[in-house]
Amino acid sequence: MAEKAKNQKKDKKEITNAWLKYNAKQLKEVDQLSDEYIDFISECKTERECVDKIVSMAEKLGYKDLAKVKKAKAGDRLYAINKGKAIVLFVVGTEPLEKGMKILGAHIDSPRLDIKQNPLYEDTELALMETHYYGGIKKYQWVATPMAIHGVFCKKDGTTVKVVIGEDPSDPVVGISDLLIHLAQDQMEKKASKVIEGEDLNVLVGSIPLKDTEKDAVKANVMKLIADKYGIEEKDFLSAELEVVPAGRARHYGIDKSMVMGYGQDDRICAFTSAKALFNCTSTDRTAVCILVDKEEIGSVGATGMTSVFFENMVAELMDKCGDYSELKLRRALQNSHMLSSDVNAAYDPNYPSVMEKKNCSYLGKGMAFSKFTGSRGKSGSNDANPEFIAKLRAAFDKHNVFYQMAELGKVDQGGGGTIAYIMAKYNMEVIDSGVALHNMHAPWEVSSKADIYEAVNGYEAFLKEI
Repeated sequence: MAEKAKNQKKDKKEITNAWLKYNAKQLKEVDQLSDEYIDFISECKTERECVDKIVSMAEKLGYKDLAKVKKAKAGDRLYAINKGKAIVLFVVGTEPLEKGMKILGAHIDSPRLDIKQNPLYEDTELALMETHYYGGIKKYQWVATPMAIHGVFCKKDGTTVKVVIGEDPSDPVVGISDLLIHLAQDQMEKKASKVIEGEDLNVLVGSIPLKDTEKDAVKANVMKLIADKYGIEEKDFLSAELEVVPAGRARHYGIDKSMVMGYGQDDRICAFTSAKALFNCTSTDRTAVCILVDKEEIGSVGATGMTSVFFENMVAELMDKCGDYSELKLRRALQNSHMLSSDVNAAYDPNYPSVMEKKNCSYLGKGMAFSKFTGSRGKSGSNDANPEFIAKLRAAFDKHNVFYQMAELGKVDQGGGGTIAYIMAKYNMEVIDSGVALHNMHAPWEVSSKADIYEAVNGYEAFLKEI
């Protein structure tokens, strides 16, 4: 019997693809979770939309606005919003906050094109809007594809007007033209970084002139349509935040429907799975936290990025409402915490094997991807997780039968990337990068494995239960 059990255990370890371990019930759960995720990333294409959706989900589960709560106690579910573009959620634990927290952190901004503050102009009876790209993109990927406009106009009277153009089937889409191949001889000789220049990412938005208008009649017609629908004037672009993103819903991907293709999976796939794990947490010893922030794609800067003191301030507010605040206890709470910095990794792609080192990269369908370190080349700009912390995570994940993999972001000298991990590590807490592997990272349409989405939720839950 002992020998049989030993052999069964050995066989179990040899299963490296998560799909092979699922029974019928789990396969159904994978599909249900993926359908919910597809809805989430289809509806949430900006930071503001993500925050609104997360708040809606949270309030249905009994979460309350921290600012409106006078006192907090163990078991309370609370949230705080930062300027509409970042959010932190708490499940208050039975132990004092001074003992530390269990934190899941991800970012909800994604590469895109931002409409400039003076964007609208006319050229040869075509109306266009100028953009400024946000985050690291291959600019040539963003042309000749249907795009939508999401965002807000903030008017001088204090009102905010939400805008979504290009998502409803009855909506028009917009886009950026590319040069026809017949005339592209010179263009085809350029480096990929120069094929499309940043200043050429101008969005075509109209071609019908407004009657009885002598100057810029097409621009005037487009402005009239916008004004009639949204009640704004051209100067309101000065205080607008409009993002040009790929139009359309995320989709099941692959003939076997094993994957998801959608915009903004870096890093909303980790935001969704982290929030789901916290929502499934009904009670905890140490306070459980999910923080979803803005601006990671441009260095985590600004008031809504991870370098802001928003998180620290909200922990202080929570401690105060628990009746146990002091500056020293706040410092201890941060130092004694453990965090999974949840961000995506690059999945091995057979079309581009030269940039990956097969023994130390992530793969679709093999579970959550952990990165002991990120950074570039010689680990520049990296958090480098302590092996003692990794050992605890291994034990927790094995206990809950969660599939995971350890991975680097490509070959050592090939490039690299960063996350919010090093920012939180400054508090002296234990931090490691973890997340879901993707194909097409930072492209308009990214690809993930449904199995990895499922394993991520289970993995984050195991972290909240065991660490």
